[in-house]
Amino acid sequence: MIFHGYFRSSAAHRCRIAFNLKRIMPTRRDHHLLRSGGEQRQASYAAINPQSLVPALEIPFEDSGNGKNDDVLTQSLAIIEWLDEVYPEPRLLPGDPLLRAQIRAFSQVIACDIHPLQNLRVLQYLKNDLGHDQADADRWCQRWIGDGLAACEALLARGGTTDKFCFGSTPTLADICLVPQVYSAKRFGVDLTEMPRIQAIFASCEKLEAFQSARPENQPDAES
Repeated sequence: MIFHGYFRSSAAHRCRIAFNLKRIMPTRRDHHLLRSGGEQRQASYAAINPQSLVPALEIPFEDSGNGKNDDVLTQSLAIIEWLDEVYPEPRLLPGDPLLRAQIRAFSQVIACDIHPLQNLRVLQYLKNDLGHDQADADRWCQRWIGDGLAACEALLARGGTTDKFCFGSTPTLADICLVPQVYSAKRFGVDLTEMPRIQAIFASCEKLEAFQSARPENQPDAES
């Protein structure tokens, strides 16, 4: 497998955590999203992922006779769910249908509602096309990340548990999505004071090697 990512990408961060939990080490291809106008926009990578976004995962399989010997998955949640089906231990989504749906819903709050509004191309459009400065972009991120994580805190409180992780005693897809989003929140100066469950879960996850080694600052392409 070949994993295409970038150290600061929240979506790639999710996948790194999942790989680590599954003890899988794909070959890495890092694409700097700011260098050379965005390496992810180069034709060679666009041929892999037409969205020109990271992550992407190239999956080899036996040649079926048509000359094609690999396939590509895009979108972090699709990549992680594929991993969970093909490499089922440890489970990232439980067998119980209701709990599985709740975990997916929580994960999608982050991946579908919060994260896209802080995406690099959105922030670049705010600054380059609409004329906003970095302070405006930071306020934009603080507003939408803060509102989204406040909703996540309420969803966690609804369960009424004090488990170490979002939905039980072991990490799931929900924790894999939450931790990179908290990293982004800290980066953009979001106040997490009123989110004790999120802070506690983040602290529990950060004690695990799978989460530690997936941190942006611990990646080969990391910059200070």
